[in-house]
Amino acid sequence: MTYTTLNAIRNGNPCADGWAKLLRHLGKTEADDEPLPLREILDSNGLDDALWCLRVMPHLDREARLFAAWCARQVQHLMTDPRSIAALDVAERYANGKATDAELIEARDAANAAARDAPNAAANAAARAAGWDTARDAPNAAANAAANATARAAEWAAARAAARAAQEARFVELFCTEEPKP
Repeated sequence: MTYTTLNAIRNGNPCADGWAKLLRHLGKTEADDEPLPLREILDSNGLDDALWCLRVMPHLDREARLFAAWCARQVQHLMTDPRSIAALDVAERYANGKATDAELIEARDAANAAARDAPNAAANAAARAAGWDTARDAPNAAANAAANATARAAEWAAARAAARAAQEARFVELFCTEEPKP
């Protein structure tokens, strides 16, 4: 089980809403040094705030970085640019002490460039595809596009919920059990 304290959280300058929510949940009005399990923060405030709390726990930097890389690996199949995958490799090596700060920065910059390039590639592909539609196909294409967009939105919502559940389960496994898993 991983613990922090309210004082450690407070010293990290948490958002006012999350801080107030956590204090209400704990029935407290101010910070203290009583050990506070991350599981309690997860149950009270949710995964985002529990993840944020890892920032005030520098002794868990390696585990937090590996957790972030694990999350990204879950969607690696969607990454089409090798720079993104290479950045994951470097991030994992860095967390394990096998990559330098300079390598991490270079990988981050390359992944950011890949992310900037992706919308342009998608827009160009969409424009090329749209160029094949003729005026007589436009009404049918619009109806099909609307139906497809609705189906995709439902699929994405389900996928996001499943991914979030998997992330929370992995977080619990790593930070909220008596025997953390590697």
